[in-house]
Amino acid sequence: MIRPVQEKIILGIDPGTNVMGYGVLKVTGTRPEVLALGVIDLRKMSDPYLKLGHIFQRVTGIIESYLPDELAIEAPFFGKNVQSMLKLGRAQGVAMAAAISRDIPITEYAPLKIKMAITGNGQASKEQVAGMLQRILHMKEQDLGPFLDATDALGVAYCHYLQMGRPEVTKGYRGWKDFLQKNPERKV
Repeated sequence: MIRPVQEKIILGIDPGTNVMGYGVLKVTGTRPEVLALGVIDLRKMSDPYLKLGHIFQRVTGIIESYLPDELAIEAPFFGKNVQSMLKLGRAQGVAMAAAISRDIPITEYAPLKIKMAITGNGQASKEQVAGMLQRILHMKEQDLGPFLDATDALGVAYCHYLQMGRPEVTKGYRGWKDFLQKNPERKV
């Protein structure tokens, strides 16, 4: 009996109040493929509430165009500027509300986890993430676009793809010794 190939579409979002990135990844079986990559450019809008409305409309439009099964979104990182954090959180919340309005499950990923998943280095630069995604997903230089926010969003989607089908780890390990103590059956 031949089993049908599973297909899933993941929308990745890198929230921003000036430039919000998005990336759409189609996964067929275990093979990821880039469907779309771009940004929602908000730099010319000065009213913060109009920006939020525009984010909602554009994310809803992207959802209607690609019909994603899941949304993966970058969690805001904690900075010193509380006002910036608040604005970023609002932008993220509006993007999430667009997904919720279409019953799309949402998963948040910390920037460190995304960078680790793609480059193996939690402190990787945006350029390093973009370069690695270009190699992994066989993208041409011109497909990357001028904004690294778009490749960051694709990175969120790709990180989510890597997590698919893997059990959620509730407690990490402090090293090999700790791992072996918690998993004695794995000792050789």
